[in-house]
Amino acid sequence: MINHDDYMKKLSVEKREKVLAMAAELIAEEKSLREIRKAREVSQKTLAEKLDMNQGDLSKFERRTDVYLSTIRRYIEAMGGSLELIATFPDSGPVKITNIGDLGGADEVA
Repeated sequence: MINHDDYMKKLSVEKREKVLAMAAELIAEEKSLREIRKAREVSQKTLAEKLDMNQGDLSKFERRTDVYLSTIRRYIEAMGGSLELIATFPDSGPVKITNIGDLGGADEVA
C-alpha cells in the first residue's frame, strides 16, 4: 500500500502544486465559529457586547456543537456577514436553502 508522502513524491512538481493548492483551498473553506471570529479579528468581548451577552456565554457558545441556525445567523451578522445554508447531494450540484427563517424566541445561546 502506498502512503500519502510516497504518492506525492511520484507526482510532477506541477501536479503536486495543484494538489497542495486545492487542499489549502478546501481547508480554508472549513472553519469553526471561533476561527471565523478570529480571522475577522473580532474579540470575544466585542462580539459578546454586540450580541448583548457576557463573554463567558459566548465562549461556551463557540464550543457547542448543537445550536439553532438563527443563533448562528445572529453571530455571523454581528460580525457584518450573512449566513447561507447549502445542501449537497451526491447526484446533483449544491442547493441553497432560502426558506430558513428566524424561530422567534429560539435564539438562546446558552
